[in-house]
Amino acid sequence: MSSRNKRLIYTLLLLLSITGVLILILLKGPMAPVSVQTVQLATADLQPALFGVGTLEARRGYTIGPTRTGRLLRLLVDHGDRVRVGQRLGEMDPVDLPDRLQSVQLGVEKAEHQVEAAQAQLDEANSRALQARREARRYRKLLAEKQVSHEAAEAKETDAEAAADQARMAQADLEGTRHDLQRLQSDLKAVQAQMAELNLVSPVAGLVTAREVEPGSVIVAGTTVLRLIDPGSLWVRTRIEQRDSGEIPIGTPAEIRLRSRPNKPLRGRVTRLELIADSLTEERWVDVAFDRRPEAVAIGTLANVTLQLPVIKDARWLPAAALQTLDRQTGVWRVIDGKARFAPIRTGIQTLDGKVQVLSGIDPADQVVSYLPKPQHEGQRLSVSRHD
Repeated sequence: MSSRNKRLIYTLLLLLSITGVLILILLKGPMAPVSVQTVQLATADLQPALFGVGTLEARRGYTIGPTRTGRLLRLLVDHGDRVRVGQRLGEMDPVDLPDRLQSVQLGVEKAEHQVEAAQAQLDEANSRALQARREARRYRKLLAEKQVSHEAAEAKETDAEAAADQARMAQADLEGTRHDLQRLQSDLKAVQAQMAELNLVSPVAGLVTAREVEPGSVIVAGTTVLRLIDPGSLWVRTRIEQRDSGEIPIGTPAEIRLRSRPNKPLRGRVTRLELIADSLTEERWVDVAFDRRPEAVAIGTLANVTLQLPVIKDARWLPAAALQTLDRQTGVWRVIDGKARFAPIRTGIQTLDGKVQVLSGIDPADQVVSYLPKPQHEGQRLSVSRHD
């Protein structure tokens, strides 16, 4: 073979190699179109829902403790016991209160006798004053008839005035002894109240959840000895993202799954929305009450809560995976003439199964990229591998 033919063959092989490389770059290399999957707008009834994590708590809890400093004498209940309204739960050491009570009672009895004596003295003084007034009137008549002297009539007037003064003194003594009796009766009520305060009494029918102090301990006024809850007031305090909490009406149905019973969902409803949100975590407290109170659950148990918001009829939606962000705008990539074109959209609610409501920005006929194997850019060549 001549050298000329060899050069021709080598040149053809080189051209074929270059052509193959170019074709490979265009089909499989960096300049090759990206294989994507597409979807179109769908229409359906969407069930928006919010998910949050909460803690099982009692809406109404009570702390029981003494109102006076002293020593705890005994406790009659323990953790987990059910109690009735007005049931005695424990007792403080009375120390000298029984002796003080007896002393005040004796003082009251003595004052009552003194009142009786003062009343008798007043009755006697009133009788003498009445008799003295009668004598004075009789002597005034006799003086007018000139049967007695002026000196005798004046003496009777003086006796009447003195008897009246004695009656007023007896009245004052009676009022004084009555005041003493009232003071002692008030002291008696105060000591009796102190005796009653020695008993730790349940204000509600509830459940004992904690026993903080044991008998024999010296405690100050206001110290918590027992903790009670109302079992009928159990609810789940749930954290929900602030951006979604404004759409939650009171009474919204909820599904509650306690971490201790994940396979036994419970029904509940939103009872209260907390007015103060957490600015750090951007969450808000939502209190969810049970439709039927669960039995034998521990306070503080974590729970997963799903709030079922009202259904949106005939909503247009896309899968959440189709939404992308470009230049701080939320939108989707459309396939137009085999190239990627970004379209900003306005969205509504999002369901827990990944459906996002589309309010505006695209048409039902648009082919929207639902799967992106790598980041895209405007004008990127696309190859639709599958249409959902």
